[in-house]
Amino acid sequence: MYSLSDFDFHLPEDLIAQTPLPERSASRLLHLDGNRCIDRSFTDIVSLLQPGDLLIFNDTRVLKARFFGLKESGGKVEVLVERVLDNHTVHAQVRASKSPPPGVKIRLADAFDVTVGERAGEFYTLHFPADVFELIDTHGRLPLPPYIEHDADEFDEQRYQTVYAKTPGAVAAPTAGLHFDDTLLQTLRDKGVKFAYVTLHVGAGTFQPVRNENLAEHKMHSEWYTISDNTVNAVREAKARGRDVVAVGTTSMRALESASQSGELNAGSDDTRLFITPGYRFNTVDRLITNFHLPKSTLLMLVSAFAGYDEIRAAYLHAIENRYRFFSYGDAMLLNRAETS
Repeated sequence: MYSLSDFDFHLPEDLIAQTPLPERSASRLLHLDGNRCIDRSFTDIVSLLQPGDLLIFNDTRVLKARFFGLKESGGKVEVLVERVLDNHTVHAQVRASKSPPPGVKIRLADAFDVTVGERAGEFYTLHFPADVFELIDTHGRLPLPPYIEHDADEFDEQRYQTVYAKTPGAVAAPTAGLHFDDTLLQTLRDKGVKFAYVTLHVGAGTFQPVRNENLAEHKMHSEWYTISDNTVNAVREAKARGRDVVAVGTTSMRALESASQSGELNAGSDDTRLFITPGYRFNTVDRLITNFHLPKSTLLMLVSAFAGYDEIRAAYLHAIENRYRFFSYGDAMLLNRAETS
């Protein structure tokens, strides 16, 4: 049985990528093939996939979900929208010197007022005066991860978004998809690689470290996902032909495995709190494209469950020794499902 300290590692700060590369597909790719670490370029993904393999992308779109504002008392407030509930209502994190009670109005971005509603666990319910998505897009700021030390600029607004992003709702990018540009996608299509999509709105909880040494005591954050009939049918066709189902990112993986708890993939929408740790039996995904993850994170536990604990630990040591770039703007890995998983 693994504990939290088993998923810790030392990462030199200068390996945390602070800015994206000028070209999306110029990243490096660490191919973990069994216990072999093979240094590649991300564009090598074309030769590592076969005609009929199915890439599954998360088409969520990152919201400009961060706001700065003032309470009626004049106190400063920082708001991070976590989830859009309907066209006028959200759940959000609110940072203020004192917790705002229900009924209080907060002026956001010196542009409009929201009304505080009831608490929803760690989040506040906020009521917007007009269409949520329009107000967020017009007045909000892009919420970069906490380990990126600069405020988002116009380049970030383009690059911290996948080229196929479609469905707004995330507060963090599905970062494995950031390596794909239109040229690379077309090259894969021309080879005969198939594409399908899921939607999982990535929440800010993705950056939170696990704090309980006993992993069974960890309360997993909730995220909303949707899987269409078309994606289910594409997965079944790939499996029937003996081709690989390749999740692009841990968010695609979580959506697919959450919808596969019966043993086979089912279409639909739901909240997921699926916490994947070593010993989990994978039902749908054969291979995974992913970035490097934070120490003591649920995502590091997920990839260890998928590719093998010892193999991932060795791969991370190799990546550090060979100065791969880490986290959201960093380099990528290609993982195969371990036989024992």
